[in-house]
Amino acid sequence: MISFYSLKSKITATFMVSILLLLILSYISFELQIKNRKADIVKQERDIVRYIYQYFFKTKNMDISFLQSQNIKLITDKKSSIDIINLFSQKEREMGYSTISYQQRRFIFVRINQFIFIFENMNKPKFPISILIIFIGGLLFLLSLYFMIINSLKPLTTLKNKIHTFSQGNLDIDCKSDKKDEIAQVANEFHHSVQKIKELKHSRQLLLRAIMHELKTPIAKGKLVTEMTTNLKYKEKLHNIFNRLNLLIDEFAKIEMITSKNFNTNLKDYKMTDIIDASIDMLMLDNPHNHIKIEIKNDYMIQADFQLLPLAIKNLMDNGIKYNSTKSINIIINNSIEITNIGTQLDEPLENYYTPFRTKSHGLGLGLYIVKNILDIHKLKLIYDYKKPLNKFLITTKP
Repeated sequence: MISFYSLKSKITATFMVSILLLLILSYISFELQIKNRKADIVKQERDIVRYIYQYFFKTKNMDISFLQSQNIKLITDKKSSIDIINLFSQKEREMGYSTISYQQRRFIFVRINQFIFIFENMNKPKFPISILIIFIGGLLFLLSLYFMIINSLKPLTTLKNKIHTFSQGNLDIDCKSDKKDEIAQVANEFHHSVQKIKELKHSRQLLLRAIMHELKTPIAKGKLVTEMTTNLKYKEKLHNIFNRLNLLIDEFAKIEMITSKNFNTNLKDYKMTDIIDASIDMLMLDNPHNHIKIEIKNDYMIQADFQLLPLAIKNLMDNGIKYNSTKSINIIINNSIEITNIGTQLDEPLENYYTPFRTKSHGLGLGLYIVKNILDIHKLKLIYDYKKPLNKFLITTKP
């Protein structure tokens, strides 16, 4: 089935219509030329018969040399003449002049007084070879032009595949072209853009890795100093602080990989309660039961990356605890995850919060941006609803 949304299909349809029009025009021209040539033969016959009458009345003979010059043959065989005469109707035989076509031969009946003459017109309508040449030439031109255009569109398929590869996060693509057409120009510009993005990504990765490396060093030194502390209360608090910093650095590394589409997911089947427990552990709360109430109506299995999905749920929990007066949230597990807290309604549609580094955000503005990317990887969606005084965030499968 042809899809007329395709550029190739539109070009093919255009050339098919052009070839059909060429065929129709050639046929009409062919028929007109044949008709005109037949009319010329009829006119020639009338002129010849007029001359035969005039010459016979003067000389009582036939001008055989003239007939030969006009490619007209006088039938002299009596039997053949009678057979041909019988082809004419009685009415045509009573006329002084008549013509008939029989078995691709054309005969002329001429009656002069009591004399009857039968002539065969050897002139045939010439085949309009010029029309055939024009048709074949036009057809070859259209076909060669069609294949040339279709061939020039082939780089578009290659470019589309390269763009798809690029959209998957693979920047190691080469779509340079040494041609001079517009498609080659687009391909070259895209190639330059990919190279610039690749350089920017590499610079960003180097910067982030350098920052994380520099942070790891003082954290390691801090842990060493902590071991020398004799006060057990402060020692435990310092341990928690440095562990939290280590965890944050690891999360930043994951965030960098997710946002740069440079993360290979490891999907396995897990219980949703295990995912929730892992998310709570990531929060590193002193007394999580004081802040999180869990209601399990129907625990279910989900295919998930155990490093990523808990991180997304942790961010939703963290926001729910942070932005309400009670500093607590409720979680309901029932073939989906529902997280509710007491608070004010979001100022804007949920989609607006997916933008990274929002200026109106209290933090870096990455929380829901990270959540959206991780849920997309798992083919899940986030639904927001507000029923005063409850904010409800629902994580469920995409339809």
